[in-house]
Formats: sequence, structure tokens, C-alpha cells
Amino acid sequence: MMKQRPIWNSYAAGAVLGLVLLFTFVLTGHGLGASGAPTALAAVASDVLAPNATQANDYLGWMVEGGNNPLDSWIVWEVFGVLLGALAAAWWSGRLRVRVEGPPRMKNAGRLALALFAGLLSGFGARVSAGCTRGLGLSGSATRAPACVVFLVGVFGLGSLVRPLPRGVRDGSGR
Repeated sequence: MMKQRPIWNSYAAGAVLGLVLLFTFVLTGHGLGASGAPTALAAVASDVLAPNATQANDYLGWMVEGGNNPLDSWIVWEVFGVLLGALAAAWWSGRLRVRVEGPPRMKNAGRLALALFAGLLSGFGARVSAGCTRGLGLSGSATRAPACVVFLVGVFGLGSLVRPLPRGVRDGSGR
């Protein structure tokens, strides 16, 4: 196993993320996001299982019409690159492990079920709103979109209000 390296300074990591966002806009004309990739996977799976229903579907049909491959999309390649980059960074820093995180009093099956439920709920919300929070927060703020300002004020304001609530949950003290 590799020796663990120190975690990046958050300001340096933020500056690098900003440069990645800038280069993404310059090179592709798109910002950063992720919620379109699972939708592309769903369109492919749906087209394999029920092609007629998929092509008739207003939400997924345009992605597969004319024999189009939804996986041949910039956002799918972006998410694939994020996955590879995260794996490489975890390996390089000596932190690559397989583990299940969550509340200490919950068994792994419960943690995984909770993560699946939360992921599905987040994914549904991202598709209803036509994008994920990361895409809105990063790409929206880079383009100075008014909706992004409202969103970020709401997220950070609500986060500040509810932050004290889970105190004691992680260590089990209940205080």
C-alpha cells in the first residue's frame, strides 16, 4: 500500500476546479455537470428492453431517434473522466479503499439502502429541475446566472441553519 499523502488545501483545490471549469467551457462549450449521464444510460437500457416505448416517450425518445447512441455525449465522457480521475487521485494519495460509510449504529445493508434511496431521490430531483446542484453551483455561478445566486444563498443559508442538528449523531453521544 502507498503511503498516505496530505489532503489538498481547500483553496488550492478550489482554484484548480475553477481552472478545470474554465477549460471545460473553452474546449467544449459546456459547463460541468453529471445528471445527464444516468439519463443517457436509462435511455440506452430502455431502448434495448422496449424500443417502441422508448422512441414514443417524450422524455427519452429524442435521445435514441434515428439510431442515435445516447452514450456518445459529452456529459457521459465527462462523468467517465471524473470516475477515472477520482480513482487515480485516490490511488495516488494512498487513500484508495473499498468501504461503506455512514452512521456508526447502522449496518452496511441499511447504509447501502439509505444511499440508494437518497441517490434515486437526488437523481429524480436533478432531472425534474433539468440539472444537478453541482452543475448549477459551478456552471451557473461561472455564467453569473441569477437562478444560481438564489440557489447558492438558499443552500448555504439552509445549511448554516441545520448544521447544528446532527451534532452527536456521528459519534453516538447524542449531545
